[in-house]
Amino acid sequence: MDVRDELLKLRDEKNAAFLARLVPNIAPESILGARFPDLRKLTKALRGTEEAARFLDELPHELFEENLLHALLLNEVRDYEASLAALERFLPFVDSWSVCDTLRPKPFARHKTELLKEIPRWLADEKPYVRRFGLEMLMTYFLNEAFSPEQLDWAAQTRGEDYYVKMMQAWYFATALAKQYEAALPVLEERRLEPWTHNKTIQKAIESFRVTDEHKAYLKTLRV
Repeated sequence: MDVRDELLKLRDEKNAAFLARLVPNIAPESILGARFPDLRKLTKALRGTEEAARFLDELPHELFEENLLHALLLNEVRDYEASLAALERFLPFVDSWSVCDTLRPKPFARHKTELLKEIPRWLADEKPYVRRFGLEMLMTYFLNEAFSPEQLDWAAQTRGEDYYVKMMQAWYFATALAKQYEAALPVLEERRLEPWTHNKTIQKAIESFRVTDEHKAYLKTLRV
């Protein structure tokens, strides 16, 4: 099976035009428009094969869908150390929020102690989508029983002008307000976020069904 040929068979020009608007920083000519269910079917067909292993070693990719497929195949690597190593090779080449948010390596949920050690390094990385990924891992795995207040400090100290980093930062703190309200609230009361991110956090929290009406009313008073 030639992976590029299989992806080309999934070309959908109408969907490509739609995706180009969702990921405006990606060159439109690199977008085939393959639909996500079809990419998942291809992932299932490739999983565990020599073709998949070769594809994961072929970096950088040229097509948007190659990066999406790479993320989906990487998610299926079962061993934590192998998964982390594959992720570290791929992260520097992630260039869109869509590919970044597709990355959910399955072993990470079972290795939170080890995973937590990697996150500060990702949050300090110069590449915006590495920082976004670090924030996403904090939000996904560390706002329930694995939560610690110092993680809020890590997220608050993440800086950069990239829109997609700031959006993930706001999403993280809005989720923290839903799950760890008492711990997260001082971040807003003390104005520890940049003004845009501060207000976007409040907006997203107010839009959330997981935040109580009482908390929403108070959060509205904290807008800057």
